[in-house]
Amino acid sequence: METAIIIDAPSKIVWEILTDTTYWKIWGPSVSSIRCKDRFIQSGTTGQVKVLGLIWLPFIITDFVPQKNWSWRVINIHATGHRLESISTNQCRLIFEVPIIAFPYILICKIAIQKIKQLAENKYHKNF
Repeated sequence: METAIIIDAPSKIVWEILTDTTYWKIWGPSVSSIRCKDRFIQSGTTGQVKVLGLIWLPFIITDFVPQKNWSWRVINIHATGHRLESISTNQCRLIFEVPIIAFPYILICKIAIQKIKQLAENKYHKNF
């Protein structure tokens, strides 16, 4: 399953927000904290996310193509995928992929992509 949104900002800005772990608790409704040695994730990055302020869960970044997509496993279960498609110099499409078995999580992802859109567009327009 997928949910997508058009963002009026360069894909480079959106990618930074997606891969910078300091942003995750800002745009991820279920993420309340993160422990990770890498500020910016890459293939093989590991760490822990605290979900709903309750429990720490281990994660690993399993697929990673710079400026294009990344996905991860949380407690060794395939979790969300994050894909970015450039539309023009200053516009892109962000897509979150959710395994069908976790279909209710698509609602959380819809909130997340709205937050990312707001962060990216504010960051882009602030730099003008």
